[in-house]
Amino acid sequence: MSRQTLRVVQFATGNVGSEMVRRIVEHPDLELVGLYCYSPEKVGRDAGEIVGIAPLGVTATNDIADVLQAKPDVVNFNGVWPDVDTFCTLLENGINVVTTSDWITGHHRDRNHPHPSGAKPTELIEAACQRGGTTFYGTGMNPGLAQILSVVATAGMGRVDHLTVLETVDVSCHHSVDTWKNVGYGRPVDDPEIPVLLETGCTVFADSIYMMADCLDLPIDDVVFECELGACTEDVDLGWWTLPKGSVGGSLAKFKGMSNGEPKIEVHLEWQMTPKTEPKWNVQGCYITTIEGDPTIINRHMIFPETGTPNSLMDADYFASIGMTITGMPALNAMRAVCEAEPGLLTSADLPLRAFAGRFHGTAPANEELVEQIGLGS
Repeated sequence: MSRQTLRVVQFATGNVGSEMVRRIVEHPDLELVGLYCYSPEKVGRDAGEIVGIAPLGVTATNDIADVLQAKPDVVNFNGVWPDVDTFCTLLENGINVVTTSDWITGHHRDRNHPHPSGAKPTELIEAACQRGGTTFYGTGMNPGLAQILSVVATAGMGRVDHLTVLETVDVSCHHSVDTWKNVGYGRPVDDPEIPVLLETGCTVFADSIYMMADCLDLPIDDVVFECELGACTEDVDLGWWTLPKGSVGGSLAKFKGMSNGEPKIEVHLEWQMTPKTEPKWNVQGCYITTIEGDPTIINRHMIFPETGTPNSLMDADYFASIGMTITGMPALNAMRAVCEAEPGLLTSADLPLRAFAGRFHGTAPANEELVEQIGLGS
């Protein structure tokens, strides 16, 4: 694969997007050539100033014409929700797109969010790719990399019977009230609309089941949804949002991919906004894949701070930053493979393994204390 630097325009500077501006600047394969912001107060300001680093000489815009004029190789789209019309404009003008915004295969966008024209979003994007000779790819940590790690783990198995991907995390560091209201958090736990909101708002996880099934050659008849809700046992002030007593403060959601009437591939989301709920879950702060078969394999994917980080810096904002990093980096690291792929709408099942690989930047001392702490030493 070529090593020519890719010209990148960043879309959005919210939680993930701000972190990705910093990461694009640091990435040896990428050059930031533009920034698109939705907030009027950010337009005209330097990208570095907006995200809290040194000036970069890149001025934020909210005019798509400026993005087209910059002639980037790829746009990194970190808006909260997909914007199909914007995607199509970019793609048909020769600009590849990667995104972390609620897109893995596009299946649930077709089903739950049809385009105003009546056309399926996937059909519109595929057509735009063909007109522009470009490629579109959606990913993230979960859904996204968590499922790729699960598929790779099956390589050592002679038979796969059942696969479960569990995300078990404290979500209070994700400061987006609209995101959590969208899935029913903060509402009275007995509100009958909450299960529907939670399923609809998280249906992109069903897409990840279809993606894994594609990799594993498993026909999926349907994806069913189940959930349990945890009610706050008292008023909870998170600092950025207040959850009333009796409202949803935790949940366990399960998407089950059915094949021949049996659940075969499942994605479970064990989320805790506060431990003060009933029931509550013992979140473990990691991703756990359990693959039953011959042999059975269980993988625990754990994320820790950067080597050498002082304890004094490890506050809630720091861990929130780590969450944004692992969400956005799978898109950045896949950019070269996306730009070199054939035109069209891709999923992770279509990309080579190296599309998911980061880059070495030199050497750093091993964190021997951490290795010993988690029991990986000799």
